[in-house]
Amino acid sequence: QVQLVESGGGLVQAGGSLRLSCAASGRTFANYAMAWFRQVPGKERDFVAAIKWSGDSTYYADSVKGRCTISRDYAKNTVYLYMNSLKPEDTAVYYCAARPSAIVTMNPSTYNYWGQGTQVTVSS
Repeated sequence: QVQLVESGGGLVQAGGSLRLSCAASGRTFANYAMAWFRQVPGKERDFVAAIKWSGDSTYYADSVKGRCTISRDYAKNTVYLYMNSLKPEDTAVYYCAARPSAIVTMNPSTYNYWGQGTQVTVSS
């Protein structure tokens, strides 16, 4: 069974940085697309970034492009989201997601597996 466990969220001042981690287990993720989404109460879950587990292709939402970097560590079966120059509007619960396909999408309904989420709060 696929398990995704996020960590690394917290409270940070505007302009600061965080690194979120998503530890994946349960199977081989060689043909998976991995993504980060975020959600604030009362709003839809929004795409943040994605990466193909095999390969170097990365994808970013316009709102975070240039401030975020997604990467993965094969040995640790972990996906990371580095976030810099954080803004109060980045405050949200951040979710890691996985989809058994080499095709990356920005639609959360196409991802089969989800972590429990980690809260990121950016103070002004």
